[in-house]
Amino acid sequence: MIYGISLILLSIIAVPSLILSKKPNAKELLDKVEPYQGWIGVIFSIFGIWGIISSMLSLNVLSNAPIWWITLFIGSIVEASLGFLLGFPIINKMLAKNASNYQKKSEEIRGKLVPLQGKLGILGLISGIWIITASFLFTV
Repeated sequence: MIYGISLILLSIIAVPSLILSKKPNAKELLDKVEPYQGWIGVIFSIFGIWGIISSMLSLNVLSNAPIWWITLFIGSIVEASLGFLLGFPIINKMLAKNASNYQKKSEEIRGKLVPLQGKLGILGLISGIWIITASFLFTV
């Protein structure tokens, strides 16, 4: 359940325009989080990658609760992707120190990925709600 809540919070950070259209007073809170957004993204990206690895290592659960396994696997993919998109500036700074033309290529990649951030954010909200629901229905 905590995994679902954290995925929902990450999605809220990733899709601020959607939240601001519903609740205009949320801008203050999102402005407070914005300076830390990159590090939050890096941390969630690591947790998402760890979730993918641990779900692949626990394929034996697939026979007992396939819906729960698929839920966690998809949630981990969404978490890693959203975390990467939010943490991209930090990751870019770390990797750009050694390569000269890396900056240009990374900005091209970021330009292609940014339009997906809104869709991934909505998918993250839906996945987070489903993970919370599934944790009550399919506990292993």
